[in-house]
Amino acid sequence: MKPDLALEFVSEPVTDYRKYLEPRTLARIGALDLRARLIVEGLMAGMHRSPYQGISVEFSQHRQYVPGDDIRHVDWKVFAKTDKVYLKQYLEETNLHLICVVDASESMGYGSVGEGEHVWTKYDCATAIAASLSYLAIQQQDSAGLAIFDNELRRYFKPSNLPAQWKTITHELLMVPRVKKTGTGRVLDQLAEKLTHRSLIVFLSDFFDDIDSIQKGLRHLRYRKHEVIAFQILDAMEIEFPFEDVTLFKGLEEMGELLTEPQSLRQGYLDEMAAYTDRLKKMCRGMHIDFTQVNSGHALDVVLSSFLATRAASIR
Repeated sequence: MKPDLALEFVSEPVTDYRKYLEPRTLARIGALDLRARLIVEGLMAGMHRSPYQGISVEFSQHRQYVPGDDIRHVDWKVFAKTDKVYLKQYLEETNLHLICVVDASESMGYGSVGEGEHVWTKYDCATAIAASLSYLAIQQQDSAGLAIFDNELRRYFKPSNLPAQWKTITHELLMVPRVKKTGTGRVLDQLAEKLTHRSLIVFLSDFFDDIDSIQKGLRHLRYRKHEVIAFQILDAMEIEFPFEDVTLFKGLEEMGELLTEPQSLRQGYLDEMAAYTDRLKKMCRGMHIDFTQVNSGHALDVVLSSFLATRAASIR
């Protein structure tokens, strides 16, 4: 990182927070911990409610309404069924376990945003989200853990709320090479067997793997009572397929190369991608897993605001 760039990002107050969430800006910042701090600071500047709220609050029980209680906590579904007014009570879990599971396979190394050494890849997007959420969790005294995989579970760090944990997480996310195929289902099975505490699993991947295997692994996590939130991270080129001239496509994860006229393939590709994504969404919905498709070229406030809003809605 250039010294003047580092000085700019450290010393300048966040007045236009969105510029710190744009991939082209983030790609110029080499240190993942600095990226994450700026993302979180920018997110807080752009939200009316604190993003620290809603991550670690869990529904506990109902109690009958007493005059003077805050009606915002009334369970209107119960009222509709019973004609009685009950309030939702919540349990603040100070020992929430957040575990970010990050796909580090070769396909995650693809990126079309930026240029030269400052290309923003899908893996960059995944690591920025993982580091930011881990920072949020540790700041509110919850525990954050990390799992990194390709065709195997390469790294696993048990959740901890020690300040040093976040340094460990950001360091490891920068160090893992991305030169392997994906083995999602097997890795999720291994992870499910490792976890002894009910956790919030944030799964960050492009999901370019056998969907039946993915389903089996996710079902194992849900059977163990873990809550799962899935982010499918795709590059804009993968979503839109805007190629026009004759193009040599270099396959990732040992898929070979193909020289072709992309315009003749575009509609078929888009149809297949839409069908696959729809199947992923239905699979996740059936297991009560929140699914979000992420365009890695979009500002990260969209991604994280969606995550936090989903969490907040789930506890109302």
